[in-house]
Parts: sequence; structure tokens; C-alpha cells
Amino acid sequence: MKPEYAEQMALDRISTLPEPILDTVLSLLSTEEAARTSILSKEWRYRWTTIPNLEFTLRKRTSELTSDEESEMKYMDLHDLHQVLLLHKGPLHELTLSMEGYWEDDDLFEFEQIMLHLSRDDNVWKLELYASELESLGYKLPISVFALHHLKELDLFSFTIELPSIFNGFGSLVKLNLTDVKLSTKTLRRLLSNCPSLKSLHQDIDESDDECTINELFKCLPVIEELSIFSDVCEWLVLDSDPQELPISLIHLKVLHLAGMSFIGDSKSAFLLVLIKCSPNLERLCLNMAWSSKGDEEYPAVMNEYSNVWFEHLKELEISFWSRSHEMELLMEFGKFILVRSPKLKKVSIFGLDNQCRESMIVNTLLGAPRASPAVNFKISYPVP
Repeated sequence: MKPEYAEQMALDRISTLPEPILDTVLSLLSTEEAARTSILSKEWRYRWTTIPNLEFTLRKRTSELTSDEESEMKYMDLHDLHQVLLLHKGPLHELTLSMEGYWEDDDLFEFEQIMLHLSRDDNVWKLELYASELESLGYKLPISVFALHHLKELDLFSFTIELPSIFNGFGSLVKLNLTDVKLSTKTLRRLLSNCPSLKSLHQDIDESDDECTINELFKCLPVIEELSIFSDVCEWLVLDSDPQELPISLIHLKVLHLAGMSFIGDSKSAFLLVLIKCSPNLERLCLNMAWSSKGDEEYPAVMNEYSNVWFEHLKELEISFWSRSHEMELLMEFGKFILVRSPKLKKVSIFGLDNQCRESMIVNTLLGAPRASPAVNFKISYPVP
């Protein structure tokens, strides 16, 4: 070995590491940082093109910047991203793409070409697409996304979703996140019914033009373990004609997170209790309660209809509660309803109370209430100013 080469190798110890370790090092860098390693040497020029996980943020070039300011800032656009994908070697398992700002028709066409390129390779396991302003334009998700049959996780933000006429489903999809999306409940049911392995669903539907019953939704989620609904569910998800006779049971469901719920209004109260009744193995229940201006004397009667419900596996109850004093009594009634029926309950968290008087009232009431679990930890928090 020449002395010069030996000296160079002594200084460049990282290049002598085994390939799997080098791949791990590159995967810990951001995509932009990994791409910069191409200037290190000839050996490193294309090494970054083999990393299986890529993440990009594409930003709008604004006219407010001066030419000098803009020249100092490094922007990546969709064309650059397309070129990176064409250079990529080996399987691409994860792609995260955030598009911030308005895109012209030519940009959207290139975005569709990128999704088409991914569908031809069809090795992607995880796809995250953030499009903050496309939803307001009514931009539809490219149909080539639905050809990614090996997806295990799909996160979509701010798209309008319409399924292609021929859709073979996502047989391997385990996690689905739909945030600020527009789609009909018919499309939602068709999508979910073609995801037989789905275990985690987070949905925040921005707009829907029809309704869906609880049974219709549950039939599409046979193995669901974690369900989060952050839109106002009662605007599109409705009770069946006879909610007391529900043939569908979510026996695998362990975590349920609901937003826009209320102790005011018998429909939402019944909706909440129906969901809980259908989840016999529920371990964690999180409720983001909506403020309501009217009282409801029917709420205790609604709870009485479900007096036979037993939360055999519930360990944690969390309520985010921004409300008024007239709902405090209903909150305490609901707390007592849960406490006396949950033998494994360990933690009760209530967030959003606006003064110590109400905190003291709730704590004293719940501490003195009958409970099935011998050890429950109560956590009461005020809203952040």
C-alpha cells in the first residue's frame, strides 16, 4: 500500500465502514444533507441515491424577496424532486413530501408524473403528502397513488379524494391518516372496505356531501385497533335506526379518540355511548369536548339506557374540556359513570378547566364517587394562556 493512500485512508475512516453502517448513517440525515455528501469524493458521489427513505419540503418562491435574498436561499421545486427520484437506485420505501404554497398547473402536472413514477416502481411502504393549499383549489389526489399496492402507511393532508373506477385496494395498509380532506362517505366506505389489514385510522373530514351510519363504518374496520375522528362526526356519521341492536363489535379497538363531542344533546351523548358499547376491549378513551350553549335534561336518561355497559379493559380516560359551568355537572356524571364500570382504570386526565373552584368541585366529586378500580390517578390541568 502506498504511503499516500494509507494516510488518506487513515483520515477518511468513515468510508471504510461496512455498507450497512454507511446506509444507516445516511438515513439519519435529512435528504438535503445526505445529498450534500456527493461532493466529498468520487466514492460518495452517488452513495446517497441508495437511501430508502426520502423527505422533501417544497416552498413557494415569493415575489416579496429581492433578487439578492432569493439567490441566497436554496429552493427545491417539483422538477428537482423528479430528477432526484430518477437518480435514485434501489428500493424507495418511504417518501415524505410537503408542498407549501400555490402551485401552477405545470407544477401539478409534474406532481402527477412523480406519483406515476412511484406507482411503476411500487416499492413504497410509507407515503406522506402534505399540500396545504391544494385542497382549497379542489385539487384531486392523483389516481396513480391508488396503484401503490404495497403501502403500509398513508398520510394525506388537504386533498380532494376520488377513487378510480378500478381500485384493487391496499391489502397491506395498516395505518391511514386523512386530514382536511374532501370526500364523500361513499368514497370513504369504498376506500376502507378495500383496506382489510387497517389497524389505525385518523380521519378529519373537511367536507362530505352525504351521511354514513355507525354500522356502515364499522363493517369496513374489522381489525381496527386505533380510531381517531377529529371532524364533527354528527354532521356525517349517524346512529342506526335501532342503536341498541348493533351487530358489529370492534373487538380489536384499544384506543378511541373523538373530537367535537358534547354532553349536551342526546344524539351526541348516545353516539358516544354507542361507540363505547361496541368497543369491549377499549383501553384508552380520549374526548375533545365541544362547547354548547344549551342545557340538556335528557343526558342522564341516555346514560341509563346504557347502564349495562362494562369497561373491562379501560385503563385511561382523557377529556379536553372547554366549556361552561352548566356542563360541569354532566362532566361529573360521565366521570362517575366510567369510574364505577372500569375495574382496570389507572388514570383520569381532565384538561381545560378555567378556575380552581371548578377543579376542586370535580376532584372532590370524583374522589368520593364509587369506583371499580382501587387505584385511579387524577390529573387536572388548566388551559394554556
